[in-house]
Amino acid sequence: MTLDPGTTSPAAAPADASATRERLSPLDAVHRAAGASFTDFAGWQMPVRYSSDLAEHHAVRTTSGLFDLSHMGEIVLIGPESAAALDYALAGKLSAIEIGQAKYSLLLADDGGIIDDLVVYRTGDDRFMVVANASNAAVVADELRTRAAGFDTIVEDESDDIALIALQGPDARAVLLETPGFGVAGPGNDEEDFDASIAALKYYRAFPATFEGQPVLVARTGYTGEDGFELYVAPEHAPTLWAAIVETGGPRVTLCGLASRDTLRLEAGMPLYGHELGRDILPVQAGLGRVVAHAKEGEFIGRAATAEGPADDARVLVGLTTEGRRAPRADYEVYDGDGADAELVGVVTSGALSPTLGHPVAMAFVAPTAVEGGGLHVDVRGTRIAASVVALPFYKRQS
Repeated sequence: MTLDPGTTSPAAAPADASATRERLSPLDAVHRAAGASFTDFAGWQMPVRYSSDLAEHHAVRTTSGLFDLSHMGEIVLIGPESAAALDYALAGKLSAIEIGQAKYSLLLADDGGIIDDLVVYRTGDDRFMVVANASNAAVVADELRTRAAGFDTIVEDESDDIALIALQGPDARAVLLETPGFGVAGPGNDEEDFDASIAALKYYRAFPATFEGQPVLVARTGYTGEDGFELYVAPEHAPTLWAAIVETGGPRVTLCGLASRDTLRLEAGMPLYGHELGRDILPVQAGLGRVVAHAKEGEFIGRAATAEGPADDARVLVGLTTEGRRAPRADYEVYDGDGADAELVGVVTSGALSPTLGHPVAMAFVAPTAVEGGGLHVDVRGTRIAASVVALPFYKRQS
């Protein structure tokens, strides 16, 4: 693994290798011993739940939850023109972020459609780590290699060399600080330095640490709407780190699967690729126009198309709430009324009965004129249910 910013690793397996075999997390045996139920996600067998979706969701909102995200992709760029390459390849201005800073960005097609949404960490002056969604990891790696071809940088897909563990929730910081074995990379390498680094760590920042002498990148990032940390570690050391957090946290740490992660991110209004994001969606339609840095110098892929923007009648992403307990789900149709003459004006992308709020919430792409007109209804298994347009996110944690 190459969390050390001064090194690179041997080339990873070919991009299409995962298409021919079932992928297992380095924590697979741990999950099975804990009684997890599994689901296929982009060719990976990943825990969908351990106990119940509701219990795991509430744990993250009230104490903390531990997630295995080792199916995510990690692509590293290293070289003197890595920053320039990313400025050209991605929608954001990555050259502007500092060492130890992370930034949310988008990989766009020439027509402005979204190939993937990403988190980019600057781990050195000329070194960046791009974290991609599991379903798009190989595509992102290939696109970055192609787009960086004219720059003095090396692009390595290190997804097979990095495991990812996320500890999320109000108690996450306390549990992490209490977990023995952590230090900081470099001279000293003691727990006091680690504690000080955690105390100083701001949101969307990261620092190189160690766990039992092995490198770990500690990031204050997440996808749940809660404060928390994401820990990047070599696969062979992931089970030991996972066990230490579980033992230290005791009842304050609940093992969580992908089902609760989905309802958590929905409440937080965070988009999911394949639902709120896709090749046929421009960033501004999904409320991500701010992510595209048109003010940065030089060309970047998707600049012209995003500057022009979508058609005036292109659907836009909105938050919806409904009464009762019957929740809108992905692909349910949205109408501008409940009568026989009502017109189809949109489609739900994600929806659930919010465990935190106690009522249904959903995100949907809806025609802008229909949003302004109000009177929206969602067809929930043959019944038109009135829906109100609300600002995102549905849930925001108290600071």
